[in-house]
Amino acid sequence: MAIRNILVVDDSKTELMFLSDLLQKKGFAVRTAENASEAMAQLGVQRPDLILMDIIMPGQNGFQLTRSLSRDPAYSDVPVIMCTSKNQETDRVWGLRQGARDYVTKPVDADELLAKIQALE
Repeated sequence: MAIRNILVVDDSKTELMFLSDLLQKKGFAVRTAENASEAMAQLGVQRPDLILMDIIMPGQNGFQLTRSLSRDPAYSDVPVIMCTSKNQETDRVWGLRQGARDYVTKPVDADELLAKIQALE
């Protein structure tokens, strides 16, 4: 499956702008959400090919949202890459256990992120 449409979920406007700019320059269509409820609303509008998920957000955090998406038959096949400042191995393992397909830490290395996206195609 070719990845074209990416949903970026992050409560930081700076991160949303950075990731959106990076991905759009590489030809991806990008939509953004600042929290879990916005992400669910965006999912209702258009099903993405990939979700980049922050962990630390107000309300439902990225671990919780990833777990609920991975258990929802409508979205369980949409890959999630955790994209977070939480850089402990236990966080990475927990994120993968919640259903994430991969994990990158901030500050995001553009080449690493793009390689991880390409590996999912």
